[in-house]
Amino acid sequence: MKHLITILLFTSLFSCNSNDNKADGYGNFEATEVTISAEANGKLEFLNLEEGDLLEPNTLVGLVDTTQLYFNKQQLITSKATIHSKSANVLSQISVLQAQLRTTLIEQKRVQNMFAENAATKRQVDEIEGKVNVIKEQIKGVQTQNAPIINEIASIDVQIQKINDQIKNSKITNPIKATVLAKYAEPNEITSFGKPLYKIANLSQMTLRVYISETQLPKIKLNQKVTVKIDNGTEMKSYPGTISWISSVAEFTPKIVQTKEERINLVYAVKVDMKNDGSLKIGMPAEMWIAN
Repeated sequence: MKHLITILLFTSLFSCNSNDNKADGYGNFEATEVTISAEANGKLEFLNLEEGDLLEPNTLVGLVDTTQLYFNKQQLITSKATIHSKSANVLSQISVLQAQLRTTLIEQKRVQNMFAENAATKRQVDEIEGKVNVIKEQIKGVQTQNAPIINEIASIDVQIQKINDQIKNSKITNPIKATVLAKYAEPNEITSFGKPLYKIANLSQMTLRVYISETQLPKIKLNQKVTVKIDNGTEMKSYPGTISWISSVAEFTPKIVQTKEERINLVYAVKVDMKNDGSLKIGMPAEMWIAN
């Protein structure tokens, strides 16, 4: 009987030690992946990147052929110059008429002064006034001819701006500092708007998604510091982490994480943010430990 009690005590102690050495959560590393797609149609002139490359932000990594866009732009510029010449001709006519109007107004003032001194007739006053009104109407008519020309020039300017934007979108610029995870296109291929070209992710910051039980929820909170451990040969390697998100909705334990018996349990997803020293990879399993 004494021997049996000793065995039970040993078993109980061993179970307690096992529970103490059990992590508070298990999961896998993930990162925010961004797929860069083409914003133009045409032949891919070059795409200077390979899987594993570390790309800097605002770096030109590729180009879609812009030859036709360039020709269209030059054609619009030529058309604009032609229309400008028409407008210049109209404006010159207005300048001539305005000069005539200034001369006629001076003459009108002289006739009105003479009429006031009884040196001119009412007929002369009416004639000069009629001449002034005719020139003013001529100026209005020519200005009306220039209005559609100005609108046409404005329309061409808008078309040129659109082509400039298309040329800009033909340049494939990497948006953020990140590592290339996959390459989907090669130079000389024909691409189209929205077609994926490559996938990137910022691997300097990793996120560990783990699942905890309802009984563990009171032990954690946002911005709490935790320890993350990964296998490192014969021992575990530790990293500091911070809880950045706690799910408010329970879910069944994912099949890829837990055993068949534990899949029936409801758990909560938790995200832990941490810096990557280069050892952490997307999909790598890890453990989360909550400091007591």
